[in-house]
Amino acid sequence: MTIPVLMYHAVAQRPADAAHALSVHPDRFAAQLELLAAEGFTTITVGELAAIRRGEVAPPERPVALTFDDGYADFHREALPRLRAAGATGTLFVTTGWLDDAGPEAAGQPLDRMLSWSQVAECDAAGIEVGAHSHSHAQLDQLPDAALRDELARPKRLLAERLGHEVPHLAYPYGYSSARVRRAVADAGYRLAASVGNFAATPGADGYALPRLTVARDTDLATFGRVVRGEHHARIYWKERTLTAGYLVVRRGRSALAGRVRS
Repeated sequence: MTIPVLMYHAVAQRPADAAHALSVHPDRFAAQLELLAAEGFTTITVGELAAIRRGEVAPPERPVALTFDDGYADFHREALPRLRAAGATGTLFVTTGWLDDAGPEAAGQPLDRMLSWSQVAECDAAGIEVGAHSHSHAQLDQLPDAALRDELARPKRLLAERLGHEVPHLAYPYGYSSARVRRAVADAGYRLAASVGNFAATPGADGYALPRLTVARDTDLATFGRVVRGEHHARIYWKERTLTAGYLVVRRGRSALAGRVRS
């Protein structure tokens, strides 16, 4: 079964300029949830998707996974109430060093106002699955091994301490990974990791490079409907896929050069 996994970021009326392109207006988000319900889709978490992939549970008739990257404060204010009103769920991937009250653990440069630890806990208690999105939102495939291990282990530990349970899933910042990064993710104890790709997830997709479909500011409702139905993905995402392919060549070259320097 092919399952669409949607990738959101901010859900805000007036996001910061840096977060605008990948944001969704709250009213449009509500309309998207209405479309999913009207067409018989059932929202699932990444954890539920992983269980379906392992054959542990049967999938609903029309599953769709909603994921939200970074941990913007507007998730608690705008997205969570709309998800609850629609009886929907999703997975929130949190950049722990970006959190509003990260304190001495603060790291990286947040693009907008971020969630607090108490808000992350409230989302978790409300049934939203929480996953890791690295600690500082680093480009993981460009990091030396020790820094990479820290970017993976620290959010896993912090989230487990704060939430009181294991956090087994990760989303790659910028969608960037490599074979070395994926091995490190598995070694850190994550059981599934999400990338971007702009493909629908098939049963045979790499569980450490789970493809997701971007929902952005300019994704109108008609296009959103085609995305979740699996229609015209190549046409809708041709620009994103072309850029991704180009970036991949560049990043592999940088990684190879960094590897020679480290050795």
